[in-house]
Amino acid sequence: MLRLTWVQPEDLLGHELRQAAQDGREPKAVAARWRAAGGPEAPATAGASPTPASRYLRRLAEDLLDELADLPSALADDEPTDLGRIRSACPDWPEPVGTTATTTPQALEAAWLGRATGCLLGKPVEKLPLDAIRRLARSTGNWPLTTYFTARGVPRELLERHPWNRRSAPTSLAENIDGMPEDDDLNYPLINLVLLQRHGRAFTTTDVARTWLDELPAGRTFTAERIAYRNLLSGLEPPHTARFRNPFREWIGALIRADVHGWTNPGDPAAAAEQAHRDATLTHTANGVYAAMFTAATLATAASGDHDVHTCLRTGLTVVPPRSRLARAVRQAVQLAHEQADFESVVDALHATHADTHHWVHAVPNTALIAAALTHANGDFDGSVCRAVSGGWDTDSNGATAGSVAGLLAGHPTALPDRWTAPLKNRLATSVGDFDGIGFDTLAHLTHRETHRP
Repeated sequence: MLRLTWVQPEDLLGHELRQAAQDGREPKAVAARWRAAGGPEAPATAGASPTPASRYLRRLAEDLLDELADLPSALADDEPTDLGRIRSACPDWPEPVGTTATTTPQALEAAWLGRATGCLLGKPVEKLPLDAIRRLARSTGNWPLTTYFTARGVPRELLERHPWNRRSAPTSLAENIDGMPEDDDLNYPLINLVLLQRHGRAFTTTDVARTWLDELPAGRTFTAERIAYRNLLSGLEPPHTARFRNPFREWIGALIRADVHGWTNPGDPAAAAEQAHRDATLTHTANGVYAAMFTAATLATAASGDHDVHTCLRTGLTVVPPRSRLARAVRQAVQLAHEQADFESVVDALHATHADTHHWVHAVPNTALIAAALTHANGDFDGSVCRAVSGGWDTDSNGATAGSVAGLLAGHPTALPDRWTAPLKNRLATSVGDFDGIGFDTLAHLTHRETHRP
């Protein structure tokens, strides 16, 4: 039986109950009705429970999802999704620039390579608990992380207890790497490159939707993106696509789509954030949108080549409402990274704060971890990607974003250690458009071209 992940109503409801508690609604009455009817908890790691629910339970889940959507939120004033209200909430919103700074194809190639290597490093251990990541790495002498994970030398009993990510291990363990395998963390930058080629910087959220329907296979979407894709096919229009029965609207999906918006607006974090907002609101609200805007503004600042990582992160925070959960989490993470000499202590503190309240794919803890990794490593490429992946949660996405920022700051592909880039063989696999097998150098030139288009 086909159990399509991330869309079954009986699986969505548990996630929506958790989301409601986080965003200031009061879901206890709905939760009691669901449990009294025998409704299950949300799947802990996968996107679907193992067995279908009864017709009655599924219809009840749909009704309760709609009821939860109508509950008022106590955080609505502090966490708006509308761009005008976001800007009004940000006292230090960056000034628009008249003449955009420039970046180079070489810097953009380093950013693409950084994104790929960070993603590849994290792929085998995605979904694994933090303790398992540490034990697997230690068993091969690769802790603290310095290179890709390997199965060689890992005790059999440890692998039986903590197996690698099933889909990723055949292509992302050190002994198996043969070019960059397909991943949504690379598919989305490709989609956004197509978006800019077709529509320019003035694209609308509807343009994003059309580009997805034309170029993005539905089976390559997950969480909020899959729900929004389903909503589009059901006839809903943005931004309602982000809200209708979508409990993943504050998860990490919009963040991993933000890189091209930052890369193509060097020195203009406001423009980058506004582009990221128009992209993100197809699928996300509030903190899910802020994570994308933060990432885009950080990367736009880095792309100018004039700032260190700390300035870039501070600038990223200027486009995030300061009383939002994401802003508070990032500020705390950066402070921890400055105070603690040992990054494991930083990670332990972040997990103590967030692990019991957030799903491992939620934008708030993952954005905080990325900021902490970049801060603690002082923007160094090796240190940034290894710290981001070693912190657990959404390991491939965190490694990708940290690698993108640190690669851009490095400024040239030759500044990235060969042990990271050589296994990629300048080749990216994807199901998006005509990009399968494309080289990162070619992608850099295509991206650079978009920095000069209106």
